Amino acid sequence: MSLSAADLACRRGGRLLFSGIDFTVLAGRALVVTGANGAGKSSLLALLRGSLKPAAGRVVLDGAGERTVAEASHFIGHENALKGMLTASENLAFARDVLTGGVCGKAGMSTDEGLAKLGVAHLSRLPVAYLSAGQKRRVELARLFVAVRPIWLLDEPTAGLDAASVGLFRQLMRDHLAIGGLIIAATHQPFGLAGEQILRIEDCAATADDPEAW
Repeated sequence: MSLSAADLACRRGGRLLFSGIDFTVLAGRALVVTGANGAGKSSLLALLRGSLKPAAGRVVLDGAGERTVAEASHFIGHENALKGMLTASENLAFARDVLTGGVCGKAGMSTDEGLAKLGVAHLSRLPVAYLSAGQKRRVELARLFVAVRPIWLLDEPTAGLDAASVGLFRQLMRDHLAIGGLIIAATHQPFGLAGEQILRIEDCAATADDPEAW
């Protein structure tokens, strides 16, 4: 399996954020997207999963059968997609049911097992509204394990996590790559994963405001 971008460009609100992005990420590898706030890291992830139309270029997924990128991937945004009055376990159960419908994915761990994977099994029966920011983030990340999908698209996945939790999640990323998973993560700092590719959005956006370059 591979996920590629060819001459990809993004325009938001009439402004060209970046252009000329090219990369190929193979199964078992990670691409780390860095850049300043507003450079277009989140927009790039939106282009990849199909929720935003590119201004130019194309995204190609090979080796995933009939599935689109959205159907073959988990997306974790920089804000948690959790319902505050549902418990941690109920949030994960809902996500699992949505993510395993049709040909999109298959069931993985139970909700309690997923929470245990992130070290928050003891919070399974608590409403999410009562959890700390770091605890909510770990509940959100547990979604990666209750439904099996080969591609992880991550937007600032370690936001709100303490150092120990960041270390735990880095190891979980390594484990996902070791079984042939593929990760594209937007972050301010590389994760130090073996063989990770780095894409700096500033480099791709250097000529974005130049009409002739566009």
